Amino acid sequence: MTDFLCNRTVGQALEDNVRAWPEREALVYPVQGEPGREVRYTWAGLNDEVDRLARGLMALGVEKGDRVAVWATNRPQWLTLMYATAKIGAVLVTVNTYYRQAEIAYLLKQSEADYLVLMESFRGCNYLETLYQIAPEIRNSGREGLRSAELPHLKKVVFLGGQSREGLYLYDEVLSLAEKTPREKFQALKESLHYDEVINMQYTSGTTGFPKGVMLTHQNIVTNGYWIGRHQNLSHEDRILLPVPLFHCFGLVLGAMAALKHGAAMVVLDIYSAFDILVNVERESCTAIYGVPTMFISLLEQKSFDKFDLSTLRTGIMAGSPCPVKTMVEVIERMHAGEITICYGLTETSPVVAQTVREDPLAKRTETVGRPMPGVEIKIVDPDTGRELPRGRIGEVVIRGYAVMKGYYNMPEATAEIIDPDGWLHSGDLGKFDPDGYLVITGRWKDMIIRAGENIYPQEVEEYLRHMPGLVDVQVVAVPSKLHGEELGAFIIADEKNQHISNKEVKAYLRPLVSGYKIPRYVKVLSQYPLTASGKVQKFKLREMAAEMWSTVDD
Repeated sequence: MTDFLCNRTVGQALEDNVRAWPEREALVYPVQGEPGREVRYTWAGLNDEVDRLARGLMALGVEKGDRVAVWATNRPQWLTLMYATAKIGAVLVTVNTYYRQAEIAYLLKQSEADYLVLMESFRGCNYLETLYQIAPEIRNSGREGLRSAELPHLKKVVFLGGQSREGLYLYDEVLSLAEKTPREKFQALKESLHYDEVINMQYTSGTTGFPKGVMLTHQNIVTNGYWIGRHQNLSHEDRILLPVPLFHCFGLVLGAMAALKHGAAMVVLDIYSAFDILVNVERESCTAIYGVPTMFISLLEQKSFDKFDLSTLRTGIMAGSPCPVKTMVEVIERMHAGEITICYGLTETSPVVAQTVREDPLAKRTETVGRPMPGVEIKIVDPDTGRELPRGRIGEVVIRGYAVMKGYYNMPEATAEIIDPDGWLHSGDLGKFDPDGYLVITGRWKDMIIRAGENIYPQEVEEYLRHMPGLVDVQVVAVPSKLHGEELGAFIIADEKNQHISNKEVKAYLRPLVSGYKIPRYVKVLSQYPLTASGKVQKFKLREMAAEMWSTVDD
């Protein structure tokens, strides 16, 4: 360590664990649908698999700087791919598992993805058929000669399945290609990497507009993972239950990178299931558990909760939305996680910039998001003037330090809008520091909606809905929700023939286009919007209307 920085690549951090704890367990994957069957890796075994995959990817044609997108749930191959691409300097582009056709097409084009690794389907969405619809040439062009009009950068596609598919390589085939890459060539490539190079792209709505590719470096995520784990007092003796998605910074950095830097074992669940979480905490003697507040609420409400022994739990992370006091008390008392911590951050900041520590009292873990992380500066400024405000005053939260992203991929103007010339990243969140120096988040200056930890920018949903027949205009706003923090509400202006357009019709239109969490729960047809004197929609008044109309509806 140099001061607060790790100065290590992801690959170096993995190999550090092999030297320190080669035979300790690194990864446990309970196989979905096959009770009692698990895939297990030690640190040495995991590293061997990663090296084999890295050499196979090189033989496939993947080069340093190439973008490799992964569209899959939490499987062992997701993690081996992440470590393998990092070891050869390729950029892993993480894809939201809830994406639908329009979203994945946009991401693959905007990221200029050279390679795609995907599973077959998830929760009603057939990924393969979706890909074939976007790029039908894949079926006929052959694996080596892929030329797609819609996805011009895409070279090859790898399938995480056991049976061959038209135009695709199998994951196991890529592993078998390893011997075609000399070990000396692989070693030389590893040694050429620098910890300040970009190796990860996470797509987020950020504070404005359609999703943007957040470029993160080895340093960003390895150092952030170190401090996240340090604040939980993680060690190689810990076992982390990880049900949160790896495509999100929560799973990738707070989970996988924190575990990597402290040698903790990861128990990774493929999909969220409250019952499976309880089963595996007990079965695997987990000491840490991660999730958003709604996840913990659903665990505590399980009818069979008291049948499970959760006494091994000690710590964990709750993030994504404020934690109700009652929930925090029950997590501490009934789940035994007395040292659980709270985090705050953005994808653009790797992500965590503030965190509570295990010694913090209950009030700090429910009323604040902790104090700034080492190596991170946070200040509160007037959103209009940029002037720093004194402690106790509410303003915009701005952030500077090692954790700030390199920028948005191929979006210099959007990058300049969020990161000012002095290096301060403007979060769009409103907050203040309490008398003890703890950060309190009070709201948002801009319009972004956060539903159960997922960032949603209204403009994206509005753009899709404006193409719906019968709609003249639409405005999407946040609706307070006890369960999810916020839900989406849509105020619609329809043409004369569609004045009685229903919530059901709106949902049916959006369902094949966007992720389920982006579909408004509430819909209301208006004759006109509240406007300013200059004719601009007063969205704050629509938010007030939404809160009055819908926030009393039971979650």
